[in-house]
Amino acid sequence: MSSSIEVRKLSKSYGSKLVIDDLSFDVEAGVVTGFLGPNGSGKSTTMRLIVGLDHPDRGNARVQGVAYADLRQPLRTVGTLLDAEAVHPGRSAFNHLLYLAQTQMIPRVRVEQVLELVGLTAAKSERTGSYSLGMRKRLGIGAALLGDPPVLILDEPVNGLDPDGILWIRTLMKHLASEGRTVFVSSHLMSEMAMTADHLIVIDNGSLIADCTTKELIASGGQASVLVRSSDSRALAGYITAAGGNTDFGEHDVLTVRGLSARRVGELADQFDIVLYELTPMAASLEEAFMTLTHPSSMPPESAPTSLGPDKVLS
Repeated sequence: MSSSIEVRKLSKSYGSKLVIDDLSFDVEAGVVTGFLGPNGSGKSTTMRLIVGLDHPDRGNARVQGVAYADLRQPLRTVGTLLDAEAVHPGRSAFNHLLYLAQTQMIPRVRVEQVLELVGLTAAKSERTGSYSLGMRKRLGIGAALLGDPPVLILDEPVNGLDPDGILWIRTLMKHLASEGRTVFVSSHLMSEMAMTADHLIVIDNGSLIADCTTKELIASGGQASVLVRSSDSRALAGYITAAGGNTDFGEHDVLTVRGLSARRVGELADQFDIVLYELTPMAASLEEAFMTLTHPSSMPPESAPTSLGPDKVLS
């Protein structure tokens, strides 16, 4: 599997603020790679550096072995969605895409194909200033796909989309990756990334803290739990704690249990004559693993993550 995007020792400061700190990673073709990090961690800046919209203080980034600025027809190599608002509000969707196509010698018929692909054919003659955020996001994705590129860099593509739109872009990204393309996508929606991304790059304060598969990240920091509704949650919580488990109380005294299996919780309830109304095993989540990784001091000791940083074993 080849590295279509290569980031090497990238650093960037704005004034006295260090935003990207000696960052290195590869993005492979044929899988959807999620790019995660807390707000302000440097995700958008990294993407801007890759496509030459900002210049690094040190290091470099390459797309298919070439600096973005050296690509002769960049839209045919890498499609980007970095700002859905980057379109003149008085221009129609058709004319916006046609203008981009003409700069890259892309045939006019491709504009029609892309408009149909992103579901904007019926609105192609309307001014984009009248578009909803979801429609503008679809137009931005259309612009990214215009040159039929082998590499896609998408910053928060599902933001503003309705459930149908989210399902559509998720399916599209997986399909594009299955064709052997590189799909590099940032998002703050952990549940969506868990369903979409095969591999994850996680940064915090501009530094790499994880580079592994989605399953590996969940396994490293997430913890399976059991959802319990019972006739006496307070008493059951005490027995669970005595048996070595941990409990959290939710609304209506619903218990979330960690550290014990559903079977063991059921045995304790039976032993102490507590009626169970619900006993549901819950798989570990990407959200929990992400929070464990990026906010370790706020997590209980049993949730401490394994090392996934630059000297990690997971890759």
